[in-house]
Amino acid sequence: MLEMKLKAILTCFFSILDIAVIILAAHAGPLTVHSSNPRYFTDGSGKAIYLTGSHVHDNLVDHSERPIFDYASYLDFLHRHNHNFIRMWTWEHARVPRPNNAWLEFDPLPYERTGPGSAVDGKPKFDLTKFNQAYFDRLRARVTAASDRSIYVSVILFEGWSIDGYDRKLGGDPTLKAWDGHPFNNHNNINGVDGDLNGDRKGYEVHTLANPAVTAVQEAYVRKVVDTLNDLDNVLYEISNESRRESVDWQYHMINYIRAYERGKAKQHPVVMTFLWDGPSDDGRGDNGALFASPADAISPGRGPNGEYSGNPPAADGRKVIIVDTDHLGGLDGSPAEWVWKSFLRGLHPIYMDRFGNPGSPPGYEPVRRAMGYTLTYAKRVNLAAMIPRPDLCSSRYCLVNPGFEYLVYLAADSYSTEPPVTVDLSAGTGTLNVEWFNPATGETMAAEKTIGGAPRHFTRPFPGVAVLYISSSLTPR
Repeated sequence: MLEMKLKAILTCFFSILDIAVIILAAHAGPLTVHSSNPRYFTDGSGKAIYLTGSHVHDNLVDHSERPIFDYASYLDFLHRHNHNFIRMWTWEHARVPRPNNAWLEFDPLPYERTGPGSAVDGKPKFDLTKFNQAYFDRLRARVTAASDRSIYVSVILFEGWSIDGYDRKLGGDPTLKAWDGHPFNNHNNINGVDGDLNGDRKGYEVHTLANPAVTAVQEAYVRKVVDTLNDLDNVLYEISNESRRESVDWQYHMINYIRAYERGKAKQHPVVMTFLWDGPSDDGRGDNGALFASPADAISPGRGPNGEYSGNPPAADGRKVIIVDTDHLGGLDGSPAEWVWKSFLRGLHPIYMDRFGNPGSPPGYEPVRRAMGYTLTYAKRVNLAAMIPRPDLCSSRYCLVNPGFEYLVYLAADSYSTEPPVTVDLSAGTGTLNVEWFNPATGETMAAEKTIGGAPRHFTRPFPGVAVLYISSSLTPR
């Protein structure tokens, strides 16, 4: 009897221990900008955290174009590909026009539809003072489930395409507007709130500070989101996806509003500001200056005036944590898997606008999914907090370096047959350094002959195609 009781006690003890280990392994605390290497976040552990992963439009709000989203399978997919970051999409409108006068409908939304009276879509009008608890319950459940898989979530609070842009982009009857489905359309709510002050049926004013009544409703919604998620460590708040350029002051206000509100809370979380959209003809080549000047902790830029973030990504200089997203970069025709490696080795955080669950998902998506997982493996393996992009130290121009200790170098696929060996300046190193090659096409790692620091050294890749060279000292501090 005593032996059975002892076994039961030990079983209970180890079960509790296992749970504690899982919890500790997931997240050590909310993200903050790393004090010594502000290209990255940290979670209080001192380690620099690299973010990468696939995100999809309907991972929070269902839309009528396809069946209810299988969130559990989505998390399995992310885990299988070694991803640790997603954007969680919101949509502000109840419906938007599609080609051939069809409609795309969204559910659930943050506000209750109580009436009295019918909105433009024939359903009860919104009461903007009453929150739809089902929306916030789903939000919390999905962010919590992501945390259980060690996945960080950028919670999108507002959506730029929920006003004028969506109907222009998708065509259809020009008399039908996305604004017709927005809760802040005065025909759709019982509160007398009118987000379209100039009556042009575009609603641009919603993402400005032009109407204090709208701002007050938005602030109440932001408080509700923060109250719902504040105790969770894996949260970032993203103000809006691709709002127009006139939204800058409003976005700055919302960033500061979140900061002020969270000061009275148990935890504080990073805030992200995203690419500013200039209309249907915008290809993302606008100025990202407003993002860098913002009070946000992290930004997600557009392509930039010369298309730099989609081709030859500039090295992060630490002004902001930079999350580069194919959603804002024109989809990246060509070799997005190479773009992942190039971005990683320039101190950026690449993420991918995926088509998970869509039967039409092209096979070309898989290499970029794998590339993100591979880069995360290396990010966890190296002493990332000490590494900075140093294009000047390798002839391939893509290298992340802790001089003297660790060198990660990327070699693009072109010119393999005629390419001279890649040169890496190891002048800061001393003694013997370990050398290995990684083949992103196969996932294979190959040890190579060791080298010696103290001077530039030459290395020839042992296989065709893209390659990653990792040089490290056994004395690398951790």
